Amino acid sequence: MPRPPSSQPTDVELQILQILWEHGPSTVRQVHDHLLATKETNYSTTVKMLGIMLKKELVSRDDTVRPQVYRAAKTRKSTQRRMLDDLILKLYDGSATSLIQQALSSKHASKEEIAEIRRLLKRKGGQS
Repeated sequence: MPRPPSSQPTDVELQILQILWEHGPSTVRQVHDHLLATKETNYSTTVKMLGIMLKKELVSRDDTVRPQVYRAAKTRKSTQRRMLDDLILKLYDGSATSLIQQALSSKHASKEEIAEIRRLLKRKGGQS
C-alpha cells in the first residue's frame, strides 16, 4: 500500500520555498533561474515541483496573470515551527529538552550563543 504524501516539504521543495521567501512572488522562470545558481535542473522539473507543491498547499498560484505567479503559502517562521514540532514529536518523543540537549552536545556553542540562549530562557521563564 503506498504511503500517503507528506505535508512536510522535501529538500528540493524547501529550496524552492527559500527562493520564494527571499525573492517574493515569482514566476516558474524566476524560480528556475534561482535554482540553477545552486543545482543543475531542467525547467520542466521546476514546473513539476511547483505543481506538486501546489497540491500539497505549500505554495499558491495567481492564475489571473500571465505568466502565473507562485508564492509561499506559509511564512518561513510558521514552516520552521511546524517542521520543528514534527521533529520533536518524531525523534525526541515530544521532548524539547531532549532536542536542546542533543543540539548543544553535538555542536560547540559560542559564548555569544550561550548568552543568547540564557536570555531566551530567562524571558521564557517570565511568561505564564
